Amino acid sequence: MGKVKAVIFDVGRVLFHWDLRHLFAKLIEDPEELDWFLAHVVTEEWHFEHDAGKPLAQMLSERSAAFPAYAQLIEAYTNRFNESIPGPVEGSLEIVRHLHESAVPLFAITNFGAEFWDAFRPTQPIFDLFADIIVSGREKLVKPDPAIYALACARFAIAPETAIFIDDNLSNIESAQKFGLNVHHFHDAAGLRDVLAGHGLLKRCD
Repeated sequence: MGKVKAVIFDVGRVLFHWDLRHLFAKLIEDPEELDWFLAHVVTEEWHFEHDAGKPLAQMLSERSAAFPAYAQLIEAYTNRFNESIPGPVEGSLEIVRHLHESAVPLFAITNFGAEFWDAFRPTQPIFDLFADIIVSGREKLVKPDPAIYALACARFAIAPETAIFIDDNLSNIESAQKFGLNVHHFHDAAGLRDVLAGHGLLKRCD
């Protein structure tokens, strides 16, 4: 195995919290209706279609036709998506900054819809520290498909054994590991810092 020199981050639930409930709890007062809505109308599974490259306009039209009573809320999903991202994961952005200060090359591979990414990316200057970011909706490739890791390594001009990939999703981690990347299954920033320190990329906190 080569020495780890570069770090590849996931974005959602590693760098930034993400939860559709955070948006729709503002719009649906009844807890039971909110649970039903998130289980049947604006679901994570449906949302992932945009991650895979399906246009928002098509998704909105189809879903509003299927659930006309919720058309206004479905439109809020498209117009107010950034409100489903309440803020950074505690400690993660500090790790990114410390890695950057140590001149560690930073990259990301994110399952993120292209249109949503275009609205979210400008709000977060932390991404200016990344050399490149693979966005699934633009590439029409989603994790855990190993093709997205192959694309990333080619575009980043890195050998997989010289990078560590960090993701909260176990399926993505397992796929990336089979592809040849070093991996870390993310749970919290403290655990990540310890792993990166073990690779000589960061100092451990006292």
